[in-house]
Amino acid sequence: MARETSRDRRERVAKMQAAQKRAERRRLLVVIGACVAVIAIIGAAVAWAVVGEQNKKNEALQSISGDVAAASCDPVTNDPASGSSQHVGPGTNQAGVTKIEYSTVPPSSGKHFAVPAVDKRRVYTVADAPQIETLVHNLEHGYTILWYDRSLEKDQAATFQALATKINAMKESANKFLVTPWDPAYGAFPAGKKYALSHWAADVDQATGKISNQMGHRQLCGGLNTTVVEDFVKKYPWSSAPEPGAA
Repeated sequence: MARETSRDRRERVAKMQAAQKRAERRRLLVVIGACVAVIAIIGAAVAWAVVGEQNKKNEALQSISGDVAAASCDPVTNDPASGSSQHVGPGTNQAGVTKIEYSTVPPSSGKHFAVPAVDKRRVYTVADAPQIETLVHNLEHGYTILWYDRSLEKDQAATFQALATKINAMKESANKFLVTPWDPAYGAFPAGKKYALSHWAADVDQATGKISNQMGHRQLCGGLNTTVVEDFVKKYPWSSAPEPGAA
């Protein structure tokens, strides 16, 4: 058997090193391929989820985008308004006031608690809805509120979320549209009515800040319709309120 020379050893080691590098490259390519596949799967899953969520929103909105007459809405009422900057309840000199008797169902103006609802929620449930007195303060700041009968909470949850997203994107709303359950302790909706919109409007002198011509606006409906809500918000935008610049 021929004795291995130094050259032979170098060649053998070089071949082994080359084979090892090829094996390492193959392993690297396998790892990269696996990573690409995982990323692609995750991307597809995210895209599918986004599309699915959008489809759900579209379906939810489609369900309330039919004939306006089918919503059985009353004409908009114009209510005498009062209570601007009249704070009662916690943190005021009338801290013992815990409930206000409003003259309309739902209220479109009136005395209210000192702090409005300022969280990022735009749809509330029975479990987490702010008090009516708190939400009336939101009305003073330019919000439009859609109040709903409590019996509709679960069945209409997806619809409320989709509607809130759509309406809050309107320039007339400026993210000041809330959906919240009505508390029947403050009075019952009229027979056949399950929804109500309310807004507090006023003329504000930009130079002096003087508020005049205050008026509350309400519209009660038996059903929910996107066009009805859009038209109400366009007619009574956030900027028409007594204190539109407040949060």
